[in-house]
Amino acid sequence: MSDWHPSHASRWFAALCSDRLRGAPVAVSLLGRPYALARDAAGRAFALEDRCPHRHAPLSHGVCGASGLVCPYHGWRFDASGRLCEIPGLPADAALPQVRVRAAAVREHDGLIWLRADGRDEGELPAMALRNPPGSRRFLWQTQWRAHVVDAIENFLDPLHTHSIHPGLVRRGGARQPATARFVPSQQGFCVDYLGQPQQSGLLYRLFESPRESERALFDAPGSAQIEYRYANGGVVRISLHFAPHDAATTSVFASLHVENRWAPAWLVRALVWPFLKRVNDQDARMLALQSDNLRRFGAVRGASTSLDLVRPWVQAFWTHGAPPADAQAKDVALML
Repeated sequence: MSDWHPSHASRWFAALCSDRLRGAPVAVSLLGRPYALARDAAGRAFALEDRCPHRHAPLSHGVCGASGLVCPYHGWRFDASGRLCEIPGLPADAALPQVRVRAAAVREHDGLIWLRADGRDEGELPAMALRNPPGSRRFLWQTQWRAHVVDAIENFLDPLHTHSIHPGLVRRGGARQPATARFVPSQQGFCVDYLGQPQQSGLLYRLFESPRESERALFDAPGSAQIEYRYANGGVVRISLHFAPHDAATTSVFASLHVENRWAPAWLVRALVWPFLKRVNDQDARMLALQSDNLRRFGAVRGASTSLDLVRPWVQAFWTHGAPPADAQAKDVALML
């Protein structure tokens, strides 16, 4: 985990959609470390480092037995804590070697499997993952962006790229209006309220939305970000993205849509809304890949910033130092949105 601040090992990250983990192990990677995710006989998920300590075969290519994960090479069997339980061919009276596989802590919540790399089942999941009412989720999807986690989080929370990357779909460049961004930081994240724009100029708003009461962007450390829309008719829509670094150049992204107090059955969201959101994702993924490639071409360069770049300093400081900027303070910023 040399690419990451040591404190990130003690934080929870989304690792896989629950419905993707069934009878066979699944390989995932978090903070540059590979894991094999599996389920025990009771259906509980567990995660072991994806390497058998015998001859280093990937456990994610093994099988889930009645009481653990079996290595595909020589059949060594490990329980959910990583303890070696059996070596086929070893006489019954022979002692097992004192080896084990490193385990990550695992929790499941709202359709996602979460990992904590230090193996301690302690602390809370990000508050954002816990605040959505049961039954409000309309879809859940996972993908990967070829981008550093800081660039990925900034992209999602930055409204000013939407005019050029999603022209006409999210916002129209020729329809910018004065607005105020109210930035309020905390020790665990921040929120940005966008004031003075009850409507949005793009096709998504015109097709699926109604006059808004508020638009808010939120970030909960380590990698949970959300756009929340509240409407004059009492409805609430939350688009949440949970980011988990696969490695320094690739970020796993888990997207969900939660809806409250308005008619929006899951089948309708998947049929009508999801194709537009998928297009937005593909446009962002393409730009992030171009950005990532260019950063590799030019090396470690510092980007120019203005007062409009509200979220980057907080996110950058957290991922670099494990804490928010020492001088973070609430502020209002005028912008044309």
